[in-house]
Amino acid sequence: MKLHFRNRFASRDGPRMKWITSRLALSLWLTLAFMVVEFAAGLAANSLALITDAAHNLTDVMALGLSWYAVRLTQLPSNSDKTYGYHRAGILAALVNSTALTVVAISVVYWAYRRFLAPPEIRADILIGVGLVALVVNLFTALWVRRGSESDLNVRSAFVHLMGDVASTSGAVVAGIIIYLTGANWLDPLVSVLIGLLILYNAWGIVRETVEILLESAPRDVDMQAMVADMLKIDGVLGVHDLHAWSLTKNMRTMSAHILTNDIPISAGARIQEELSALLGQRYQIAHATLQLECASCETEGAYCGINGEEQRLGLN
Repeated sequence: MKLHFRNRFASRDGPRMKWITSRLALSLWLTLAFMVVEFAAGLAANSLALITDAAHNLTDVMALGLSWYAVRLTQLPSNSDKTYGYHRAGILAALVNSTALTVVAISVVYWAYRRFLAPPEIRADILIGVGLVALVVNLFTALWVRRGSESDLNVRSAFVHLMGDVASTSGAVVAGIIIYLTGANWLDPLVSVLIGLLILYNAWGIVRETVEILLESAPRDVDMQAMVADMLKIDGVLGVHDLHAWSLTKNMRTMSAHILTNDIPISAGARIQEELSALLGQRYQIAHATLQLECASCETEGAYCGINGEEQRLGLN
């Protein structure tokens, strides 16, 4: 039997996340409906740019669906099996979405290259008309889910999907106008290549950030040396070792450390822990710090030690 409980990692932003899920759901259905229309128009116009955008919309549908499910999952309470809750579900969704974006971008570049070799005739009128409608739909859905994308990698990955569509449809419209005026059909695959490279650039940034979080790297904007220096300024703190800082999600951080002090009563130790927690929360946005107090006579192993002995025992060093 699972025990469900609330802890410091439980979400305190339920209403806002429900608002985000409703917007993700609406964006999903709008994107799905337009994807079918755009794919049919791309076949009729013989336009790789429109077909590419429709394919990208298909990945958007999957991305929005995955993001919607992950947001709902992160709202579940912690339990005896998932003591941190389900916050990492959003990180996994962001990784899947950004990886799918990378695959789509590479595929777009490949098919555009093939079209460069033999540019087909393009129905510029259909390309322009459908592209304009697509631009309106994609811009609306992107702005619709924008809120929350700055602090949530999962929502950000969905937002990047949608903004990639805005860029691709804008490029398709511009290419359609030039093709209509000049007959330069090679612009269609050229736009597809530029779109693919743009998607690849944005996807790689999300992949890198999600992998860093899954590897439990220290948050990028946290200067560990400066943080230790600040901790040592707290009255009663004589040293810091066995320090570990990592992120559960983009903006949900935690850490653990051993704090060296004099041989003091528990009440004095509690005061030190409170001051350290306040410092770490206010200056470094660390939501929860596990601080173990030790006497100064304890043997230290270095600021970032903790598993070196185990590595040596296993013959990894």
